[in-house]
Amino acid sequence: MTDAPPRLTFGLFIPQGWKHDLVGVDPAAHWEVMSGLVQRADRGDVWDSVWVYDHFHTVPEPTDQATHEAWSLMAAFAAVTQRIRLGQMCTCMSYRNPAYLAKVATTVDVVSGGRLNMGIGAGWYEHEWRAYDYGFPGAGERLARLDEGVQIMRELWRDGISTFEGKHYSTAGAINQPKPLQEGGIPLWIAGGGERKTLLTAAKYADFTNFDGTLEGFTHKSEVLRGHCEAVGRDFASITRTADYTVAIGRDEAEVAQRIAARRAQLAGHVSPEAVEREVGGLTPEAAGVGTPEQIVAKLRPLLDAGLGHANFYFAEAATDTSGIELFEREVVPALLG
Repeated sequence: MTDAPPRLTFGLFIPQGWKHDLVGVDPAAHWEVMSGLVQRADRGDVWDSVWVYDHFHTVPEPTDQATHEAWSLMAAFAAVTQRIRLGQMCTCMSYRNPAYLAKVATTVDVVSGGRLNMGIGAGWYEHEWRAYDYGFPGAGERLARLDEGVQIMRELWRDGISTFEGKHYSTAGAINQPKPLQEGGIPLWIAGGGERKTLLTAAKYADFTNFDGTLEGFTHKSEVLRGHCEAVGRDFASITRTADYTVAIGRDEAEVAQRIAARRAQLAGHVSPEAVEREVGGLTPEAAGVGTPEQIVAKLRPLLDAGLGHANFYFAEAATDTSGIELFEREVVPALLG
């Protein structure tokens, strides 16, 4: 079962180091690079939003390379932009107390003039959890924390005060003033495709979901979400479904291959050869973000028909080379909107 395809909006990931995408850039120039890309996106009309990841250690393996903290970047991006929306894909609920996180997010929303998206999930990166002394509870507990934390945040944004008693979190008259500038509170992007719990939480509370971006996976997760919506009495169409894509784009196949080779070189020497191949191995001709503009459009169009309402795109080379972004803006975006 499908609905009328929505008009797709586009998000751009900003390199923050998590995927080794600031390798070779002097740390003193990191902010110049990141802010320059954010302001470039803000000046145009292609990108609806810019995004970073809420992580502390690099992937595909933890290394000593830079990883800048997401919420510090949210505040900084808010201060140097005028139009574009700001998001994290996605904040780990257990890394910050949810009442505190609601306050932080509200402040960013006010600084930005009401342009914040709240990406939120249960978290998964065990090495990172343990390194920062968060422990690593089982999936059931992490998902329960997500559900409780979302309720607290929504209450603080809606009412400006929260008293909540849960198994994992509680509040006792926590005050959140001022409230967010956005009417109804900050839009919640609940990320993850867990079918029993994550998508149920999304059906109850999400404005946006973010899950599997393959056509088969997206279609299946959408139907699971639809079932949860019916069970809780939520209008399925009121939730915008989104996905993320890594892009290796070129004017021809040779240029695509060069992009992939450059990504391999970017990682080499910093992570194990096995990790390099795991990361680069996903950049196959079947991947939606890999290919010429025509090939990428052909792979994304069926996802629009399946109900994809927003997509975030990651360009590994963006810190030092924006030609891939420019080609995408020039040829992919108009074709998908047309």
